[in-house]
Amino acid sequence: MLKWLSALVDSNEKELKRLQPLVNRINSLEPEFERLSDSELRAKTEEFKARYQNGSSLDDLLPEAYAAVREAAKRTIHQRHFDVQLMGGIVLHQGKIAEMKTGEGKTLVATLPLYLNSLTGQGCHLVTVNDYLSKRDAHWMGPIYHALGVSVASIQHEAAFLYDPTYESEDKVWHSLRPISRRQAYEADITYGTNNEFGFDYLRDNMVLDLSQCVQRSLNYAIIDEVDNILID
Repeated sequence: MLKWLSALVDSNEKELKRLQPLVNRINSLEPEFERLSDSELRAKTEEFKARYQNGSSLDDLLPEAYAAVREAAKRTIHQRHFDVQLMGGIVLHQGKIAEMKTGEGKTLVATLPLYLNSLTGQGCHLVTVNDYLSKRDAHWMGPIYHALGVSVASIQHEAAFLYDPTYESEDKVWHSLRPISRRQAYEADITYGTNNEFGFDYLRDNMVLDLSQCVQRSLNYAIIDEVDNILID
């Protein structure tokens, strides 16, 4: 038993050491991205998209994309991704499970792989456990995405919203969330929602009489929050 536990710990340490050079590369780019103006930082998204279309892989773009997200977060919500959060973002991009404790900034971590995978233009989903979190997180992280020229939406049980800092809602808590249609929410670069809403929309789309009635587009990339609870459900 002790031997098995030791092997598990050693394996985790090896994984962290494997990720460190990539984290170091992201960190080395920080001064360069700090010197960019807001418009130059925003223009990086179109540059990344063009490079992806010209043959660069998302893995190739990862260090610069993550550096861009970190800089946008510092300027907008005044939070800086720590090294452990960069590691979590790398692991999530690789399609693996990243276990993080409450308070370690999972919501901020998700902005990294969501932004990176949105560069394909095919959309990304953040699957969370309830409507409140899907609305809160899209609103909270919205300034980061907006600074990078990326659209983010939230799907609720009976509504959908787009983060738009120019929109003034009567609801002062969610003052930048503009009501939109369900299809428009799925057309956003990044869409936050619950497993129930994504699942039932998928089922409804497969029961329509005409394709024009579908709201979802092709499934591309998703991050599942609290993956143990959601997959058990």
